[in-house]
Amino acid sequence: MRIDLHTHILPKDWPDLAAKYGYGGWVKLDHYAPCCARMSIDGKPFRDITDNCWDPAKRLQECEAAKVDVQVLSTVPVMFSYWAKAEHAHDLSRFLNDHIAGVVRAHPSRFMGLGTLPMQDADRACAELERCVKDLGLRGVQIGTHVNGLNLDAPQLRPIFQHAEALGAAVFVHPWDMLAKDRMSKYWMPWLVGMPTETCLAVCSVLFSGMLERMPKLRIGFAHGGGSFAGTIGRIEHGYHARPDLCAPDCKHSPRSFLADASSGTPARFWVDSLTHDADALRALVRLFSARRVMLGSDYPFPLGEERAGELIDSMGFGPGVKASLLGGAALEFLGVHSVGKSA
Repeated sequence: MRIDLHTHILPKDWPDLAAKYGYGGWVKLDHYAPCCARMSIDGKPFRDITDNCWDPAKRLQECEAAKVDVQVLSTVPVMFSYWAKAEHAHDLSRFLNDHIAGVVRAHPSRFMGLGTLPMQDADRACAELERCVKDLGLRGVQIGTHVNGLNLDAPQLRPIFQHAEALGAAVFVHPWDMLAKDRMSKYWMPWLVGMPTETCLAVCSVLFSGMLERMPKLRIGFAHGGGSFAGTIGRIEHGYHARPDLCAPDCKHSPRSFLADASSGTPARFWVDSLTHDADALRALVRLFSARRVMLGSDYPFPLGEERAGELIDSMGFGPGVKASLLGGAALEFLGVHSVGKSA
């Protein structure tokens, strides 16, 4: 079973959001050629996409070519719209979540879904989270690494995580607005350097805040292999012990204590995806988290993703049990499901 946990989807069309809500900043989609569209914000190009971003038939065709059994669908993070008025972000979230749920309903053996939330308003976010799980049948939500500068440990966000734990909803954290982007405008560095840093910051915010101690049943995972976290865990752990006055006021256990324990076979307390583009980095993730906590993720259909989902895993000579966990088992546990797959 090959389950790609990290894939993005958009509707083929949506309303003119600037006209609908009365102010700018919204993403507009222009179908400028057959099978091609341009995402723009206030007239400034953001990204060109092709029909595999909105056409389920095209996605399924490419899944067959890559031997992917199931894709987990989530929106493109630029659509989070945490900066907007909460009622408008909530309205857009409902539209995007209804679309994902519709694609899943049409192909229940090939797709699962993660919703999006108006994180700038905890009450609205909790209501939409409940609708995603109970009414739409989504397995959880995708959220950003911060909410308008609030890190994930912010007290304002705590009710959302508590509600996710109570509902048994998975929370997949994806970077969206990167640190120091004003200093990294050249060389694509917001995506190459900013995104891994953003994700590491989000991981550390969760660990140092004691969130996982207070919410033992919360299932939370991080995109892009957890960003730079695995490469800096030694420094992070040392800092926790060297300056507990700064690092440890809210957490009784060190960062490393939330990672896998090889002696007992206990996996890490949280998940990451496999998107590292490097065999040594992926091998380190398996060692630090265990194969039960590293999920196949390709970032389909974007250029920084893995062109054929699972190709790196396939190339590394993992044993059957480890490989099965990486390709599907870890994602099933994260999503809280027992099985899913192609129909006959």
